Amino acid sequence: MNNVVIIGGGPGGYESALVAAQLGARVTVVDTDGVGGSAVLTDCVPSKTLIATAELMTEVSGAAELGVSFQDHEGDAATTIRVDLERVNARVKQLATDQSADIGRRLDKEAVTLVRGRGRLDGPNRVVATLEDGTEQVLEADAVLVATGASPRTLPSAEPDGERILTWEQVYDLTEVPTSLVVVGSGVTGAEFASAYLALGIDVTLVSSRDRVLPGEDADASAVLEEVLKRRGMNVLSKSRMESVTRDGDVVTVTLTDGRTVQGSHCILALGSVPNTADLGLQEAGVTLDEGGFVSVDRVSRTSARGVYAAGDCTGVLMLASVAAMQGRIAMWHFLGDTVHPLDLKKVSSNVFTAPEIATVGWSQQAIDRGEIQAVVVMLPLSGNPRAKMQGVRDGFVKLFCRPGTGIVVGGVVVAPRASELIHPVSIAVAESLTADQLAQAFTVYPSMSGSVAEAARRLHRV
Repeated sequence: MNNVVIIGGGPGGYESALVAAQLGARVTVVDTDGVGGSAVLTDCVPSKTLIATAELMTEVSGAAELGVSFQDHEGDAATTIRVDLERVNARVKQLATDQSADIGRRLDKEAVTLVRGRGRLDGPNRVVATLEDGTEQVLEADAVLVATGASPRTLPSAEPDGERILTWEQVYDLTEVPTSLVVVGSGVTGAEFASAYLALGIDVTLVSSRDRVLPGEDADASAVLEEVLKRRGMNVLSKSRMESVTRDGDVVTVTLTDGRTVQGSHCILALGSVPNTADLGLQEAGVTLDEGGFVSVDRVSRTSARGVYAAGDCTGVLMLASVAAMQGRIAMWHFLGDTVHPLDLKKVSSNVFTAPEIATVGWSQQAIDRGEIQAVVVMLPLSGNPRAKMQGVRDGFVKLFCRPGTGIVVGGVVVAPRASELIHPVSIAVAESLTADQLAQAFTVYPSMSGSVAEAARRLHRV
């Protein structure tokens, strides 16, 4: 029986553990932070739970247009919607804890051994776990999977204090609603938190060093989101680089490199991530790290050290929980001799949980514009969709990319409420190399948002 030792209990770790156990290996997971890792405990699950509350606030704020009004107990019109942030965050943390417990029970059911401690490599086939009481446990391994994740990046000039200057992992300890919030960083994390807290009724300033919000996403999608955020009252400072963040009592000051300052009651730092790869014995075991400290892996999750695999954010491949999980599964399928398909990033669907959401899959508009692939593009605004009209949705679109001649769908973008659900038919088309005609000829419900996906596909007929 093969011995597999996994360092890290996040999606890359626990999903690989389940696959290895299914294939008959003896599996041990060494974990420090809690099963589920940051994805479950401090990142994806908590942030999307917070965003679920923000979504409700967004929907309620548009209720009057749909003919719904609110009244107080005396019959007068209610004009203010408030959020109880302490209750929201208590629910956030409870759901994260419950999800972690569910994963732990699943691992236990599959006879996966869980060791509470910090694991490090002692050569390519041995893991030393430093336990909570300070003692060490040596684990021999036929294969090791490193899935240690990443942590929020901070700067000496912008150190979080956990009270008013916060990383995205620290926001769930807030018990009072900020009177004003400055979010530094306009990537996915910054945009999501800025959008969420704006929907919760908080005055938000977003500091972006680039010329637009979400510089790594589809430009048309970013433009829609930025227009919506500004319309809803967000102060977006483009081409504005943060120099420092300081606190004086209840006031946080963000100083920009051009000398301007922005003040708020709280500040969230969304400056990217750094891999958790230091002091793990990786390089000593022959594992190559890139200049950023990320573990270098191939498309079946192998590192440069024989028998050592890596998955998830510590590899920097594509920092998504779904990709981490797939990297982990692929690693175990490969090591244990099961059927394996190398990781194909062109089939990965992803979503930015702003309001509206932005979902993408496959080749991007940017790649098409650069000439990396030839594709025909159709973009269909949601404003003409009957279901969107019924729900008061005006912002958003469906964009499809297909190959000229063959008509095969190679990518797409959806900007809409719950775009994370609407992208799925496009993801299937990309994964299975369906043509636009095949996508168009599948029945959709009338009226439905998904009807716009089919309509966009119909417009690609005979391209």
